[in-house]
Amino acid sequence: MTPGEVDAQWEALGLGADGLQVYEALLNQPGHHPSRAALARSLALPVRRVTSALDQLAEHGFTRPAAGPGLPPAVAPATALRGMLHLRQAQLLRRTAELEELTGSLDRISAELLSTAQDPRAIGIETVRGGPAISERVAALLVSAREEVSLLDRPPYASSQPDGMPTPLDMAAPARRGARVRAVVDREGLSFPGRARGLNDLAEQGVQIRVGTDLPTKLITVDRRITLLPPTDAADPTASALVVSDALLGNALVPLFDALWERAVPIGSAGQDGATDEDRELLTMLASGLKDEAIARRLDIHVHTVRRRITRLMQKLNAQTRFQAGVQATLRGWLTV
Repeated sequence: MTPGEVDAQWEALGLGADGLQVYEALLNQPGHHPSRAALARSLALPVRRVTSALDQLAEHGFTRPAAGPGLPPAVAPATALRGMLHLRQAQLLRRTAELEELTGSLDRISAELLSTAQDPRAIGIETVRGGPAISERVAALLVSAREEVSLLDRPPYASSQPDGMPTPLDMAAPARRGARVRAVVDREGLSFPGRARGLNDLAEQGVQIRVGTDLPTKLITVDRRITLLPPTDAADPTASALVVSDALLGNALVPLFDALWERAVPIGSAGQDGATDEDRELLTMLASGLKDEAIARRLDIHVHTVRRRITRLMQKLNAQTRFQAGVQATLRGWLTV
């Protein structure tokens, strides 16, 4: 390694050329220089630069405190360099932890800034136009939720998929943060393949889900203070949503959700206890009132297969009727209450 490369690496450690000269002098001639002035003369450096270099060496662990009035003794290079390496690693780990914490806070900070810039509480009712803006606002509301999220979900859905499958919302994220998340899904929304299973997956992540019929509207309410009413036709690129915080409207929309929630049928699983994903999917459709033929169409299987699966499920639940099966499934935690 050339002297220039050594100097460059020494600089990378945060120690200048003066520090390298002083450290080498302390290593090669320990005790030879009785004072800083003597060391400065031998190196042809001003005393102030030698003093600054000694301070840097001490700060980075390349010298030990002097026992007396003389110069500090040098620490062995391997020991000093390993110590500096460990210090740098600790600093990097701390910085990485800070960045990870910041990354986890980005959504929250973004939502707070958005709510500050567009605070619907200041205007009561706000109009949000266009699909991207509506999606962004919905995401921000979910991120801002602290205590409770309430959702009424019904077709038609905005979707980029040819089969019209609803675009998923991250409803589980508020639940993971400790918020109570409840959703009433219109039975018509179960017609999409895999929809019932997806709802059960959300239930396993802490989202409380019920199935209703003929829901009058879509809505998302956060912490019982802000409600977003999505457009009727979410696929319309010119559609608008309303963000409502007016007390009079809020006092009507929150009770509306509560009333629909009470009338809806619970689905989802609070525990395994022998229930398979197929069992819970079938129970969800049965609980929502679907007939065998409708279930067969949604599962893309023959109606006789559906009936055989229902019979096996009733045997597993030791039930004589479908009503008894529903009761037993609820008692076992296969359906939420």
